[in-house]
Amino acid sequence: MRSKVTVVGAGNVGATTALRIQQLGYTDVVLVDVVEDLPQGKALDMLEAGPVTGTDARVTGSNSYEESSDSDLVVITAGIARRPGMSRDDLLLTNMRITSSVTEQVVKYSPDCIIIAVTNPLDAMVQNIYETSGFPRNRVFGMAGILDTARFRTFIAEELNVSVEDVQALVLGGHGDDMVPLVRYTSVGGIPITELMAEEKIDQLVARTRAGGGEIVALLKEGSAYYAPSAAITQMVEAVLLDKKRILPACAYLEGEYGINGLCVGVPVKLGAGGVEQIMQIGLTEEERTALRHSAASVQELVDVMKKSKEEAAG
Repeated sequence: MRSKVTVVGAGNVGATTALRIQQLGYTDVVLVDVVEDLPQGKALDMLEAGPVTGTDARVTGSNSYEESSDSDLVVITAGIARRPGMSRDDLLLTNMRITSSVTEQVVKYSPDCIIIAVTNPLDAMVQNIYETSGFPRNRVFGMAGILDTARFRTFIAEELNVSVEDVQALVLGGHGDDMVPLVRYTSVGGIPITELMAEEKIDQLVARTRAGGGEIVALLKEGSAYYAPSAAITQMVEAVLLDKKRILPACAYLEGEYGINGLCVGVPVKLGAGGVEQIMQIGLTEEERTALRHSAASVQELVDVMKKSKEEAAG
């Protein structure tokens, strides 16, 4: 029997993710969205691609969560993009309310699932989904580090004219301007990047990686990236469903690791059937530790805003 994955949100990221997962062939997909007929239409279109792509995996569209019941894994992409004139806190609190509502439904219908969060601002939304779900920390994590690392690897491969497959890199911290690309852990075919590229060029690529999402938004004029994000999500889905024990960067809830406690931040983890099966603790220089703490502090600011809003609503 095929496993079952639900994708919440049928926008560009969610729909493209659903298609990529369906094309794996070994898991059925439920696409959920509040817009009437939208997920049904997109799901039918994907299903009709099956005879061409050679997959019998089902895709079902729904405006409710009943169809998603007993999912093995749920990907939450639902939320709004930042609009002109909208403050950071407006975006944060709107998407907090959306992801809280979604998570309550996910927990109701799939109490044993693993949740991958994708909604921005990523790290804060992972924190909100984790707290709302009541799930153990291994079953709630976020996709960002794989995407950030993929961007860094792409830029390095282009600069050196080498295969992206031979570029290994690692990006820690929050998904934003304060992310921490670890140059010391970056290599090409096992050769340290510092042996192949001048420090000034490396700094330029680090800066471009940090601004990677914004670069695409500026080019598109409307909307944001979805091809690379959906590929990154699918890599996480595969790691869990096939119990691959992949070592990948993910936004996970830390309980003292890296000196961070009670906060969701991007770190390397082991991903398998149990979700985040291990937080991989690697040695950091004082400069790297400082950068990671700075990144975590930016996440904490957002979490504090959410906490204050929840307290005001409750009281």
